[in-house]
Amino acid sequence: MEFSAAGRFEVRITTADVGKRVSVRRLSEAGAAGEKFTDTVGVLTSWTDGVLLITRKSGESVRVAESALVAGKVVPPAPARRRGPAASYEELARVAARSWRPVESERLGAWELRAAGGFTRRANSVLPLGDPGLPLDEALTAVRRWYGVRGLPAYVQTATGAAGTQELLCAELERRGWVREVTAEVWTGPLAPVADLAGDTGVVLSREADETWLARYQRKGVSEVALRVLESGPSVWFATVPGAEGADGAGGGGCGGGVAAIGRCVVDGRWASFAAVEVDPAQRRRGLATAVMAALARRALDEGASAAWLQVETDNAGARALYAGMGFAAHHSYHHYREPAAAGTDR
Repeated sequence: MEFSAAGRFEVRITTADVGKRVSVRRLSEAGAAGEKFTDTVGVLTSWTDGVLLITRKSGESVRVAESALVAGKVVPPAPARRRGPAASYEELARVAARSWRPVESERLGAWELRAAGGFTRRANSVLPLGDPGLPLDEALTAVRRWYGVRGLPAYVQTATGAAGTQELLCAELERRGWVREVTAEVWTGPLAPVADLAGDTGVVLSREADETWLARYQRKGVSEVALRVLESGPSVWFATVPGAEGADGAGGGGCGGGVAAIGRCVVDGRWASFAAVEVDPAQRRRGLATAVMAALARRALDEGASAAWLQVETDNAGARALYAGMGFAAHHSYHHYREPAAAGTDR
């Protein structure tokens, strides 16, 4: 916090600093034990009617009454990760988009409107990497109209927590009643250490998501449209670990048809993305998820990749521990905002 020459706190931010990363201290409680303070760091997304709105890295919005503010200053952007591959938000967003392509898309300025029959929010949401070429309200009206014609709710995918992310857009969407339905994180890490984690454990690699692979996939009844999304990307690989003989429901985990584990990887230049790493519940804690990722990582290395990324839910403690142990760390948070009064859909 900033101190004056007299040793007192100072508020060194103004409304002109909206859009910048700030650190503020506010009075949160006063009592017999003395004053208590709360510190908040994030992007100052608005300052109106005596209230500051600060968006943290996680996407959480914190309201701070101007009257409770005791100190504040503009701070540099969050420092770059000290280990693992360096990458901008925009680079990762574009790589992620290429790894999970919609079946239909249209440009609205620098925004991309994407649709795939409702199969996952990622393939059925706007990717706003720049200016839509219209005032925001007009752009959102055009977005809602485009998705409405297709019988889909309108979603906007945003990100927070890294240089170039969209805290201001998040705040504007929330101000207009758009609802944040999903928050997850994008993690990155070096690829080679993943490839070294496990030897050959019977992982079978294929260019197609065949019936065996789909039997273990968590989204059942995959349509032709969904299959097109799954198999999209610059260089797509599917990994399967066959289950034990006769593991067809009784003792094999049931719905996987005897498949012990699966995974998906898309190689795109220096990047390898991991997704759909799933293990038969009856065969967990045997290192199968690690084996799947290691086999896919080795193939990605053969194709020239050197860095990896994946998406992980904020409340999936097991996956977060697994990926942290592989050398991954959080890069930024991403969110899906649903238009007001619209029905949900699967992520």
